[in-house]
Amino acid sequence: MRKDHYSLFILLQKHHCNHRSVQQIHAHLVSTASSIQTPPPISLWTAILRHYSLGNSPIDAFLLYKNHLHPTPSFQADSFTYAFLIKSCANSHLPKSGSQLHSITFKSAFQTHVYVQTALVNMYVTCGYSLECRQVFDEMPERNLVTWNVLITGLSKLGEIPLARSFFDKMPLKNVVTFSGMIDGYTRANQPKEAISLFKHMLTLTNTTKPTEITILALYPAIWNLGSLELCQSVHAYGEKNGFYTIDIRVTNALIDVYSRCGSVDSALRVFEGIENNKRNLVSWTSIISVFAMHGMAREAVESFRKMEDEGMKPNRVTFLSILTACSHGGLVNEGLVFFKKMVDECGIVPDVKHYGCLVDMLGRSGRIEEAEKVALEVPEDLGNDVIWRILLGACCLYNDVEIGKRVKSRIFEKERGYSSDYVLLSNIFSGVGDYGDSEKVRREMDHMGVCKLPGRSSI
Repeated sequence: MRKDHYSLFILLQKHHCNHRSVQQIHAHLVSTASSIQTPPPISLWTAILRHYSLGNSPIDAFLLYKNHLHPTPSFQADSFTYAFLIKSCANSHLPKSGSQLHSITFKSAFQTHVYVQTALVNMYVTCGYSLECRQVFDEMPERNLVTWNVLITGLSKLGEIPLARSFFDKMPLKNVVTFSGMIDGYTRANQPKEAISLFKHMLTLTNTTKPTEITILALYPAIWNLGSLELCQSVHAYGEKNGFYTIDIRVTNALIDVYSRCGSVDSALRVFEGIENNKRNLVSWTSIISVFAMHGMAREAVESFRKMEDEGMKPNRVTFLSILTACSHGGLVNEGLVFFKKMVDECGIVPDVKHYGCLVDMLGRSGRIEEAEKVALEVPEDLGNDVIWRILLGACCLYNDVEIGKRVKSRIFEKERGYSSDYVLLSNIFSGVGDYGDSEKVRREMDHMGVCKLPGRSSI
């Protein structure tokens, strides 16, 4: 390796996280390529490809290869080069480009190389091509632990749970990544009992499958879907014993939410208060505010928001959504209006449909229907404001406001006429003021349009 190339390689190693520095080295190599006899070594280009493929703009890796490296006869890619290029296609969600690289690797005799083929399995499954993914996997003469894990976790994320489980059961040697991926798949597919069962089985095995904080994060949704406080307490104790809450603040923040969804505000608050002050982050504060919002404790939510600000934390759009929800459910209309104004004017956050929805709901619940209508009229069309109008229609039903209810119905029906609850709410508004004729007329219109009211269900 030339001395100047070696110096650039050292610079790349030193500044591999600095995108601008890598771009400058890339530009230098391209601009000097024609003026030097010895081309840059593959390792130097591969280091640049690695940075691009794993960074915020992975497509840059593929473009570098396509526009500069591939047309250069002297450039001979190795297994690492192809692995990072295929990874860039996966991260950019470019299955066609990935398929082209698949063909090139085949022509370059990498069809039996485990790292390259594993990258292809990952690319296809990440892009949703499960058939091609399985074909590559089936044709591999050699597979390692990573290959199996990529396949199983990828199929799980695609929702192909039975297929993922069949490979899971066939896998000769499993580790914690295998189990965590399968548990995550079950929770995503709303199969919490299967996730819990697999976790319990995991605990009976050797240290190579001992759960980590990632496993616990994957398991949490299963716990709150079951609403099992006892199970939440057991997993909490397991996490304490293994030090997960000191390793990763995400596990602690998520636990606050799990306790809340299992109905225990006191436990959620104890977990929050147990976090050291220097470790509490914005997610910690947002989580506890959401707990109070979920359980109608608006005053406590407002107090927590103010304490958070006193500690120098700057709220984001999620934090504001939580406090607006709390004000809406707790009847703190004036406070909610102040928070909304603060979000827009002081923090420069552009409201989305959820923020507007909270504001309309808050005004509607308190009977300020005309103000709620004015807000709904200000919501940009591109936000999908039909949700906002339905919230307002619910408020009109609550207060039997026929006139605004009719205007809202017209707005909704401009976009969608097949939603049963719109007809039911409008019919209820008329019957609420004793206008049974118009109420029946709405019901007949519903029948005429072929709109069916879905029957109610209870999980109890």
